[in-house]
Amino acid sequence: MLLLLKTVVPKLKLFIPALVWVALIYILLTMPGKDVPSGGIFDIPNFDKLVHAGLFGMLVLLATFPFFRSKYASAVLFLKITLLAILYGVAMEFVQKYFTVDRDFDIWDMVADAFGALVGFAWITMRYKRFLRKRAVV
Repeated sequence: MLLLLKTVVPKLKLFIPALVWVALIYILLTMPGKDVPSGGIFDIPNFDKLVHAGLFGMLVLLATFPFFRSKYASAVLFLKITLLAILYGVAMEFVQKYFTVDRDFDIWDMVADAFGALVGFAWITMRYKRFLRKRAVV
């Protein structure tokens, strides 16, 4: 019975939120430094690290969502998507270093990106295991 429930192939339209999120990350991380908000909540020490973690955690969630109920879903697939998100975070730091105005290369931003992606991976894997347990009962 479980195998019959996992034969769905993800629809392309389900990838749109993840693709939009990738574009949003690109825009936010390449905008000129003078356009980055300051003051208020943005003055909290290391607030930008929370933003990085949140951006990449959400990226993992949005990128894994289309596979959640498909025949391709697995912790290994979710891990591969997470590693791609981490690589994207690393690449974006190099883009900031070489191709942006007033933006800096920051190893700690890469760490925050990876941390957020790994939190997203842990959460989606936990949810997927719970989903499988519920389906097995049906």
